Amino acid sequence: MRTEAFDEMASGRWDLEDAVWQETDLLLWKPPAAWFSINAFFVPDGDGRRLRNWYVNFEHPTRRTTAGFDTFDLTVDLLIEPDLTRWQWKDEDEYAHVRRLGIVSDNEHQAVDAARAQVLAMLAERSGVFANAERWALWRWEPAWPAPCLPGLAAAAGRVAPEGG
Repeated sequence: MRTEAFDEMASGRWDLEDAVWQETDLLLWKPPAAWFSINAFFVPDGDGRRLRNWYVNFEHPTRRTTAGFDTFDLTVDLLIEPDLTRWQWKDEDEYAHVRRLGIVSDNEHQAVDAARAQVLAMLAERSGVFANAERWALWRWEPAWPAPCLPGLAAAAGRVAPEGG
């Protein structure tokens, strides 16, 4: 099913849909010019929450839009254990497929390769967000905080294309 979605994406246009994030609390670290975000996923654990895993999503750098923020998922990801001792690549087959379809250009592929090396170096050196991984693992969403809210889809014009697409 995901492969079919990528085939449709190869046209360069798709529809946005409203959705609500569910199942996990998410703490996201996204340097504006980076070709990745680092996500910490928290799940219920007894009466509290625990860090399930770190998840590095390779994506376009974030851009501000009238609807909020925009980026573009480049399909390949890195899953990291909560204690940072083990990691594994995810969706390499999908990444190869979107490369074949031309969804990820040669220039974007070079940026992803550089971002992969950057993230692996941060992980090995325990730098960036990983320098304080134990402290971040203790983070909890405060129920009194207001839920973030973006403008409706009408503000996003309902249809978007990747930059240059």
